[in-house]
Amino acid sequence: MSRIYDFLRRHPVWVDGAWSLILALLSLRVVLGFPDGLPAISLAGALVAIVAIFVASTWRRRNSSRMLLVAIGAGLVQLATDAPPMLINICFLFIVFSVASDRVRWASRLALVAALLAPTAGVLRWNPSGFDEPFYLVSNTVLFTVGFALAWVLGDSLRTRRAYYAELEERAARLEHERETEARMAVSAERARIARELHDVVAHNVSVMVVQADGASYVFDSSPDQARNALDTISGTGRQALTEMRRLLGVLREDGTEDMPGDYVPQPGLEQLDDLIAQVRGTGLTVDCQCDGSPRPLPSGVELTAYRIVQEALTNTRKHGGPGAAASVRLTYGGDALSVLAEDDGRGAQAWLYGDRGHDGHGHGLIGMRERVGMVGGRLETGPRPGGGFRIRATLPVADAAPKGVGAGATGPAGPARTGPADPPTADGDPPA
Repeated sequence: MSRIYDFLRRHPVWVDGAWSLILALLSLRVVLGFPDGLPAISLAGALVAIVAIFVASTWRRRNSSRMLLVAIGAGLVQLATDAPPMLINICFLFIVFSVASDRVRWASRLALVAALLAPTAGVLRWNPSGFDEPFYLVSNTVLFTVGFALAWVLGDSLRTRRAYYAELEERAARLEHERETEARMAVSAERARIARELHDVVAHNVSVMVVQADGASYVFDSSPDQARNALDTISGTGRQALTEMRRLLGVLREDGTEDMPGDYVPQPGLEQLDDLIAQVRGTGLTVDCQCDGSPRPLPSGVELTAYRIVQEALTNTRKHGGPGAAASVRLTYGGDALSVLAEDDGRGAQAWLYGDRGHDGHGHGLIGMRERVGMVGGRLETGPRPGGGFRIRATLPVADAAPKGVGAGATGPAGPARTGPADPPTADGDPPA
């Protein structure tokens, strides 16, 4: 049955032509079967009207405005030649309906005028009831006029509904385009932010190499062992800088915006994680933090990514977890990866709402997480937690660990490896400006 319905929808001309042909043949039989016959002019007018109405009814959906003119012409010929009413005159209702449902406004108005005038002209010309009393004339006129007017009203309602649906589809397509554009802008903004943060990472490693090289040159003759250690540190730091630069170039495949003065600030790492959790606890959120495995120096990019993931997760817990929500953070140091698990037992906001606001105030927090995790070659899993709440799990590879003498608190001939004060998080869990 559905195939038949689909065929009828794909071939409207065949459908309209089939039943119009049946009406045309029945009308032709009636016209040719008059007992006393029709006058020649009336017979010719009837034949012309049958053919014209058949053509207009068959092609009414393809070119409704032109077919309306053909139908009006057929009706005028029928009136002028005194051709009798025929079954095919029923097609006038469908032609009026098709014209009213089309977008051509002048044709729709003309169809309305014709629908209101045609019944009166037909009743006065042929008087279908056979009674000359005014009551019958008026009642027949009103009856036919209501039928034609109803056909026009139904067609105009269909046109309005089609226009409404078309507007909804256009609006949905526009919103989808805007959503995609907004997502692309969010990704670009996050990549620009990552570039600014990794600038500190790479600059730090290069500065360590320069200072270690100066120290090695200073003690090269007096302390060869110390100079050799400095050279090893330079080698390891250079490899780490190259690794971070490759990740940067892999993520930033498009040109970003120019950096503004003041964007280059010391970036946080895992050593600032305790300060972040203390700040969040000060806002009234219960946070449980655990560390499994043996902490060790990690690449700066991995530390920064882990810190930002925890920061984003705790910020969203405060925003969407609801009253009385509690969060937990677990860091697991594996042989070749750092696992970060952040979850809460709040009301479990939907994923699109959870990711709608990031810690940078520009929204799309989950997009930023994916970009950061992808930058270091890790894997991110987000979603509702069994029993309520939300869970974020990130696995960050740490095969390229920080070399000896480089990392938090590590010292060598050049002094401390990390320069500048560690920036504390804000009270809202947002990174400092």
